[in-house]
Amino acid sequence: MIDLSIDTGLAHTILTGFLHNEITRMGFQHAVVALSGGIDSALSCCLAAEALGPQNVLAVRMPYKTSSADSLEHAQQVIDMTGVQSLTVPITDMVDPLLERFPEMDALRRGNIMARMRMIVIYDQSAAFRALVVGTGNKTEIMLGYTTLYGDSACALNPLGDLYKTQIRQLSRAIGIPEVIIKKAPTADLWQGQTDEGELGYTYAEVDQLLFLLVDQRYSPEDCVADGFSEPFVRSVVERVRRSQFKRVLPPIAKLSNRTVGYDFLYLRDWGT
Repeated sequence: MIDLSIDTGLAHTILTGFLHNEITRMGFQHAVVALSGGIDSALSCCLAAEALGPQNVLAVRMPYKTSSADSLEHAQQVIDMTGVQSLTVPITDMVDPLLERFPEMDALRRGNIMARMRMIVIYDQSAAFRALVVGTGNKTEIMLGYTTLYGDSACALNPLGDLYKTQIRQLSRAIGIPEVIIKKAPTADLWQGQTDEGELGYTYAEVDQLLFLLVDQRYSPEDCVADGFSEPFVRSVVERVRRSQFKRVLPPIAKLSNRTVGYDFLYLRDWGT
């Protein structure tokens, strides 16, 4: 068994400092968080509230008509716990006209539309609240590409992106997020009965250990198989990581000049920040 334990006290300190420093350095005092009722958004909301003060954080709930009632209730528990400002913006009337226009849509297309509609709402609220959007994606999702590009992955900064789901649970428990949120099956709540692990075909606990070896320890796929992971599992995860690389980088720019954004123009210090 691979140990993915973290120093939760140190992680807590680093992440609240990261949020405060980055947001204020960019000239902002406020943050908005898309609060789904799941563990990731709950953790981001709690960290932002501590970093900036609850009065400076807006949590936005964006249910669709098929969203679980539990999701709204669990999000409300986080709002009550942190004391952040909150707003509920149902997306059903925004999403349904497009779904009706293309009735042949499969669940993936429908889910992507919902995720991108939530992105539109959260960025509109960031403008209204004069805030930056704080992300909620964890390292497992990012590495697997289990995210909607320009949807739930869209944010100005992300405090959770270097924590595997297993570690998200550790930190959430340490800072007092309600146990009902920590223990429930992870879901994007895009359609009834949808769960992350059901779609992926394996548990976060399983894939976190494999990703830790592949990414953090730089194991080769062959090393991971020798370490006890099944070859089909390793190959499927490696291929998923490879195919989703485009989601982890800015769109590549064709290079023509001496200083191209993303290639030669890389450093904030170039502009004195």
